[in-house]
Parts: sequence; structure tokens; C-alpha cells
Amino acid sequence: MDKILEKLELNKILTSVASFAVLEQTKRKLLAEIPQVETSEAEKLLDLTAEADAALFRYGVGRIEQFAPCEDELERAQKGASLSCGELLAVCALLRSARIAYRGITSLPEEVGAGLKDIAAGIYFDEALENDITEKILSDDEVSDYASDELYNIRRNIRLLNERIRAKLSEYLNGEGAKYLQDGIVTMRDNRYVLPVRAEYKAKIRGFVHDRSASGATFFIEPEYVLEMNNELRELAAAEKEEVERILAQLSRRVGAMSGQLAEDIARLVEIDRAFAKAEYSYKTKCVRPRLSRRGSIDIQKGRHPLLDPKAAIPVSVALGRDYRILLVSGPNTGGKTVTLKMCGLFCLMAACGIFIPAAEGSEVAVFSRVFCDIGDAQSIEENLSTFSSHIKNVIEITAAANAESLVLIDELGGGTDPDEGQAIAKAVITYLLKTGCRGIVTTHYTALKEFAYAESGIENASMEFDMNTLQPLYRVSIGVPGSSNAIAISRRLGLPETILNDAVSFLSEGGRKFENIIRTAEQSRIEAEEAKKQAESLKAEWSAKLAAVNAERESLKREREKLFATAKVESRRIIGERTERAEELLAEIEKLAAVKEPTQADLIRARTLKNKLSDIAFGAEFEEEEKPTNEPVDFAALKVGDKVFVGKMQSGGEVLSVNAKKQEAEVLVGSMRINAKGKDLFRMSGGSRKKQGKPRGGASASPVQVVRNIPPAQSVKTEINLLGMTVSEAVQEVDAFIDQAVLAGLEEVKIIHGMGTGKLREGIRNHLRGMRNVSEFRTGRYGEGESGVTIVKLK
Repeated sequence: MDKILEKLELNKILTSVASFAVLEQTKRKLLAEIPQVETSEAEKLLDLTAEADAALFRYGVGRIEQFAPCEDELERAQKGASLSCGELLAVCALLRSARIAYRGITSLPEEVGAGLKDIAAGIYFDEALENDITEKILSDDEVSDYASDELYNIRRNIRLLNERIRAKLSEYLNGEGAKYLQDGIVTMRDNRYVLPVRAEYKAKIRGFVHDRSASGATFFIEPEYVLEMNNELRELAAAEKEEVERILAQLSRRVGAMSGQLAEDIARLVEIDRAFAKAEYSYKTKCVRPRLSRRGSIDIQKGRHPLLDPKAAIPVSVALGRDYRILLVSGPNTGGKTVTLKMCGLFCLMAACGIFIPAAEGSEVAVFSRVFCDIGDAQSIEENLSTFSSHIKNVIEITAAANAESLVLIDELGGGTDPDEGQAIAKAVITYLLKTGCRGIVTTHYTALKEFAYAESGIENASMEFDMNTLQPLYRVSIGVPGSSNAIAISRRLGLPETILNDAVSFLSEGGRKFENIIRTAEQSRIEAEEAKKQAESLKAEWSAKLAAVNAERESLKREREKLFATAKVESRRIIGERTERAEELLAEIEKLAAVKEPTQADLIRARTLKNKLSDIAFGAEFEEEEKPTNEPVDFAALKVGDKVFVGKMQSGGEVLSVNAKKQEAEVLVGSMRINAKGKDLFRMSGGSRKKQGKPRGGASASPVQVVRNIPPAQSVKTEINLLGMTVSEAVQEVDAFIDQAVLAGLEEVKIIHGMGTGKLREGIRNHLRGMRNVSEFRTGRYGEGESGVTIVKLK
């Protein structure tokens, strides 16, 4: 199994994953990881990796805190041994790591999953012990003065006593005895303070000799007047050591009491660190979680071998295990057959270890009980095996153990020997493997195997694509079509003499030559068809976009036309309102003249003038009846300039400007536009164009008196008013007049511009609008209307 994992390079993947682990124990476990053989177990590992990915990169949970291996220390503490300062600090790092991991993971939301939380839920930590070790242990060899009151007092006394001894000895250094000394310094021997005395004056100093220099010129003497103080200092040092040992022993007992739980913590933290390492590797290498098939099928979409440079690697798609169990891959050398074969096996092993794969979303792999492979040249001098012999030895092992739950990967099956015998062996081996029900990928250059794959069920041809124009491999797998080796074409590109190549072609068998030509032609036709398909899809997408733009423009024109119709409707209401109001004024004046008992000649002229004005205002000097479109097409033969017609495509009426009988077209004026319309798109208008003359009231004949009209054109009613800069009282007066004009004009909606400012003008206007009987409702402007700087008023 180790050989197979090495050939498929899973060991290199695990080494890369281990580089993302924090703990040394995790690194060792990852490097020794064995792929799962049960789909359910592999699914659990993938779940943990997915949860770790969410924890790290979506919710920001920190990595496992580093701590040194301390299993031995925990075992010793459990047996009652005292731990050193450094060992206690290692345990403290474990406690801190456990606390941080527990709180970080257990706080994750439910949607992350339960796997990591179940592991973290069993983590034990003691924050009080962690704090005590942190406060009492300063370094690997130093306990804090404040670890206990007793230790503080002892060390304070030691400091004071040291100062007294030094002060005493300094008196001697500065006194009469200084001349006996070799150097004017105080030194120490055996942790006791001494003076360096010249050998000739050693009798002058009363005290205990501790040492002498190598030359014998200096004696190190402890003066008798500091002897007692040195003794006291030794006693304090012993007391300090005992107190430190007591503190370490006390902390060690607390560690020993929970050593079993802390050992369990290490195992759980290693599991979490392992999941985090796999998640970080998957994230950094842009991997996705694969689906796990329980039917042994593989469907890799745009996969790339993880050990190749991702910038240079060309994604490959491979599928097997559904309609066919074995894939026979052929094609040119260096075309990517072996890399594709190894990639499929490696992806299955990575998924079985809970590692995501570098492929597209939706990729599927399977978990196999055994993975067999025979890849590369494995000739052995020690075992006296040739290339063919080593391959056959591997094939024997494969055929002996393969079953329906196995994945078999064989590179160049039957190679390294006589081609006829090699093809025969390859056919026999594949036939046997098909009977076992295993899944597998086999690469070959043998034409006979390609023909065999066409005729046999359960096996499918596939080829590594090759560009015949550039003679370069395309590194794409095409399922269902065998590939040509293109050895002669490649040799020609590399510079093999043409005479040799011609002889090589002549030596090819007739059948083999025809089959290879058919394959090359079919492959080239398929590549061209795919290119044509891509171009067709591109054109389809382009025209779809253009059609969408045309439809959008059409909808825009439709909305614009509806807007114009609505504006025309409002304008017509306004004109009718103005004329009605004017007519009422003229009628009132005529009625006053009629009430005069004895009208003068001037009154009669005035009355006739008013009557003519009334006729012009009420009905117009001449007007056309309203015409409506019908469903009846126009008689194109009878169509003439000036006729009113309805243009179907424009959904609007117009006037004929010219007629082209030959083209069956007419130029029509629609509004301000001149368009050329087909005859079949023109329809008759109901009513027709008729002119009516106004007549005097009561049938009276028209007066011979000439009356000249000089009425100013009516001003159009505005649909908005600008009140910027006005006071509230000024604005209210303007709004009253504006609303009255809008109601008379038949407007349904108007805009009042007041600006944002302090808001007083806006509130004053809105308070006034609430009391107006002609106002139905009002609102703040939307985006594009002016927003809060305007108020839109809807009229009754």
C-alpha cells in the first residue's frame, strides 16, 4: 500500500498539508495518515474539513495555539513527581490552547455543523491553574518573587543581607587593610563572599581560606567578621530553594490531578488542528469539496493535478463508473495520459483522507477499498527484472486482489515487449478486470486495444486531444473517441529526416494505417465541429443580447407613446376647459345685451361680434370630427394624398403625403415624423375628414359687418411650480393659484419644488395642501423626481 501511495504521490500531498499544521503531533499524524476505505468515514472527514473551512475563513476562529509536546510531563505529574518551571510552562500553554479552542469552536453557529463542536465539547481546561502558573513561573528556570508570601520574605531578606555583607566588606576595602588586597574588589567562592588577598599578607587577614589562584599569588579569604552573615545567607538560600520546590510541587500536584483529562485534550486538539490544516491547504490551493459516490463512479470536472503549477496546468475532465467501468485512454506521448491517470487515483485518495480536491464544483469521486496502480518504469537490477517483467509482476498482484470495490490504474498495459503478444496480454487482462467489476483507467498506444474497446461492453475509448495544425497536445480528454499516437507527425516536427519517415509509413500495415487515418480524421472533424459549435453559441449569445436590446427599446418606445397619449389627453382637457370658461363669459355678456329693451346699433354690432367669437371658441372656425381606426385595410388603388389613415406598426393615425403604387408604399406624416408604410399596414379611419361651419343662433344670416379676431393664444398650464426662496405665506398664495389652474386644465398630477433647506417651507406647504378640497393626496418625490426636495400632488 505504501508503494501505491508513493506512486500516486499522496505522500507529497500529505507533506504539504502537514506544513499548515501547528502542533508537532499533528504533523506526525498527517504524514502517517492512511486513506479511509469506508465511504461513511471519508464523509465524516470531509465534513470536518468543511466545518474547519467555515470556522477559519467565514467566522474568523483562530488557529490552535502552539504548545510543546508534554505527554511525558503529564505522566510524571500523575505519578507524583514535581515538574520544573519549563515543564509547567509547557502544561500552561496546553491549558491556554485548550481554553481558546473550546471557546472559539463552541461559539460557532449551528449551521457550521456538529463535528468540530463534538470534539471541542470534550475539551477540559482550568483557567485558575493556567493563571497561577502564568503568574508564579516567569521562565524556564525562574519562579516569581510573588509566588508566595514566604518566598517574597525570604528573597527580601536575602537582598538585605547581601547589601549588609557588601557594605561591611567595602569598609575594609577603603580602610587600612586595602593594601593587603590583590584587587580592590569583593568576589565569591562557594556562594560565600571573600576577599582576594596577596599571598605574602594572608596572615594579616583573620578568616577562612576558600581558594587560591593558579599562580599562588592570591588567596581568597572569608573574613571572620562576615562569617556569620555568610552562614545566614546560606541558610536563606536553602530556605528559598525549599520554598520554590514546595511551590513547584503544589502546582505539579494540581497538574497530576487532571493529567488524564489534559492527555485527552491533546488528542482532541490534534484532531482539530488536523482538520484546520486540511481546510487551510484546500483554501490556499483553491480546492473544492467533492461529492462521494457510493456506486464507484468518478466524474471529475476541470481537475488539475495538485503538484503541477496551477498557472500552467490545463484542467482536465474525466468520467467513468456509470455507463462503463474501465476507460481506455490513448493519444500522443507527452499528451497528459499518465498525469490524468494519476490525478484520478490521487483525487480518490485525497477525498478518502478528508482533503478537498482542485477541481470544479460538482466533481464526484469514490472511496475504494483498494487502489492498485502500475505506473512508470520499475525495472530492478537487484531483482533481475526488466521493464516488462516488473510491469507483469504488478499486473499479477492486481489481478489476484482486484474486486468490485477496487480502482485499477495501469499505464501502457502490455508495453515493453513484442507488440502482438503485448496487445494479446492487454486484451486478456482487461477482459479479466471487466469480470471482476472493478473500476479503472488504462492507457495504451495499441490499435488493437482501441478496436477492442469499441466492441466490448463495460469499457470506453477516450483520447488526449491533439492539434494537427500545430502538432501540439491540447491536454484535454475526449470520451468516446480513441486517439492517434501521431508518432510519425511528432517525429517530423522534431526533425527526423523525411526519407526515414516515408519508409516508416510504408512499413505500417494497411489496416493499421487506415485505422489511424480514420482516427485522425475523426479527431480533427470533432475538434472543428466543437470550434464551430463554440462560434455558433457565441453568435447565439450575441444575437440574444441584440434581441433583448431591441425588445427593451420597443418597450421604451411603447412607454413613451403611452406617455405622449396621456399628455395629449391632459392638454385636450385643458383646452376644452379654457374654451368652456371663455364661452361662458361671452354668453353672459350676450345675455346682458339681450336684456336691453331698446338696443342701439352699437349693441347689435357688439352682439354679432360676441356671437362670432362664441362660434370660434366653442366650435372653432372649422374643425374636424374625431376619427377612429377600423380593422378595414385601405383600398390602396384609391389611396390619395391628404387621406387620413391609421398606421398599424406605429399604432397611430397620420396623413398621406405621397403614394408609390409600384412598391405598394405610402409616405405618411405621423405627428412630426415621415415614415414609409406598406399598404397592408394601413387601415381606414372611421368618420373621414369633414369640415363644419358654425351658424348664427336662430338661423339668422351672417352680418355683412367684418369682425377681426385678435385673441392672444392661450398659455399652456405648467405641471410644476418652483417656490425656492419664498416665504411660507408667499408660497401658499402661489400654490393656491397653481392648483386652481391645474384643476381647470384637467391635470391629474403636479409637482411642487420647495427644496430641502430647514424643512419649514416644505411643512408649511404640506399643511396647506391637507386642507385643500381639490387635493386627493401628496407624497415625497422618488429617486429621479427630486426626492425630499419636491412634493408630488395628486388632484381630484
